[in-house]
Amino acid sequence: MVDIVIATRNPKKLRELKALLTLPGVRWRSLADFPHGRDVRERGRTFAQNAITKARAVAKATGRWAIADDSGLEVDVLDGAPGVYSARFAGRHGDDDANNAKLLKLLAHIPPARRSARFRCVIALASPRQLLAVTEGRWEGRIAFAPKGRGGFGYDPVFLVPRRGQTAAQLPPALKHRLSHRGKAVRRMQRQLRRLVQETGC
Repeated sequence: MVDIVIATRNPKKLRELKALLTLPGVRWRSLADFPHGRDVRERGRTFAQNAITKARAVAKATGRWAIADDSGLEVDVLDGAPGVYSARFAGRHGDDDANNAKLLKLLAHIPPARRSARFRCVIALASPRQLLAVTEGRWEGRIAFAPKGRGGFGYDPVFLVPRRGQTAAQLPPALKHRLSHRGKAVRRMQRQLRRLVQETGC
């Protein structure tokens, strides 16, 4: 059995990642299990930079393998914003309602055809000594005119999935996991992780 730390204190993100990262022989831990560990500030200019920095720092601090993700929303008409600033778009980190309100205000007069956007997620896996793997997933969609749905978190209530005619927050969890950027990145990471665990004999 190998312990791997998921580098987040966000209970919603932790729950979602644990539901996706099902792998025999792995026991998932969170940063909450290491009360003396410090959060890693996200100062990178890309999702990959942030994910890699967090994974390496948490692995070194805990002495265990660590998985970190950085994800966010890119809106084409806003030149890719909010991007790496998605969680603090409105100023306060993690204020989902404020972030969504700011986004909808900025896009208030933008027609449907120009509201294209995507979620992106990069996941990094590191040991205390080295970076082991990096994977990425994308989810294309559009920004709705008003929030709908109570599921998920972040920008899910305003991220419209055109083929479904629903926002990410309206989708059943199993379907969201199958379609989402994080689900895609995690499935790719699972394949890498399964190989690494077998090779190392952990």
